[in-house]
Amino acid sequence: MSAPTPLLMLGLPKGSLEESTKTLFAKAGWKITTSSRSYRPSIDDSELDGRFVRAQEVSRYVEHGFFDCGLTGYDWVQENESDVVEVCDLIYSRASTLKSRWVLCVPEASDVQKPEDLAGKRVATELMGTVKRYFAERGIDAKVEFSWGATEVKVPDLVDAIVDITETGSSLRANNLRIVDTLLETNTKLIANKASWANPAKRKKIETIAMLLQGALQADNKVGLKMNLERSRVDAVQAILPAMRGLTVAPLTVADWCAVETVIPESDARELIPKLIELGAEGIVEYPLNKIVH
Repeated sequence: MSAPTPLLMLGLPKGSLEESTKTLFAKAGWKITTSSRSYRPSIDDSELDGRFVRAQEVSRYVEHGFFDCGLTGYDWVQENESDVVEVCDLIYSRASTLKSRWVLCVPEASDVQKPEDLAGKRVATELMGTVKRYFAERGIDAKVEFSWGATEVKVPDLVDAIVDITETGSSLRANNLRIVDTLLETNTKLIANKASWANPAKRKKIETIAMLLQGALQADNKVGLKMNLERSRVDAVQAILPAMRGLTVAPLTVADWCAVETVIPESDARELIPKLIELGAEGIVEYPLNKIVH
């Protein structure tokens, strides 16, 4: 018997986001495995098939229908001018959960103070289309050239300025670069092909993926906390515990005692647990979370 035809073909980003994407899907409930050189993953869901391709290419393949949906940066959707459905934001990366920025940079010692000062000068970037449109919209005749990588080391010897992506700014500082302007803020998005989005079965599956991936991100750096407590002390504990919609309180078989449960930032646990002990909490259990779905 032949294997059933998958409902969705999924585009996944190869490269720096690959491992963090697999980890995110694992928390959401899907195990994605690959061999060391394989671009075709195994997904433990018969409704899903997928390919790992460079993030720069995902939006084009989604627009053209090879992928029903995929994960890529907003920057590459804009760069490719892809006509796709932006299903949801998924702010994650290998380094942090902050949005990244594409910034116009020059050496600290450069005379350039504003974009207009780059008229007639050379600018290197991987984001060619976006940067050309940026200068054209401002009437600035800068010479934009493609960079294959290590863009920050090309100034001032090879080019006058660069447009590069930064998350923390550490690489820019290390290379003595100064930001002149921000062109674009970006983060990973789940995008969908328009025809696939119009198909009720495909859309339902895509929406499920979106919900669970967002739930996995909501749970990031949070833990569950549960404990036993005398009911008379619930208000005092409530006052020091953050909670999404109040504490979960359930009666115990022991008179006047209850079980209390909540979700807190993981970094708060070391400060809160001693305070809870002082307030009479017993049997405190801290446990990891995979998803928080609203």
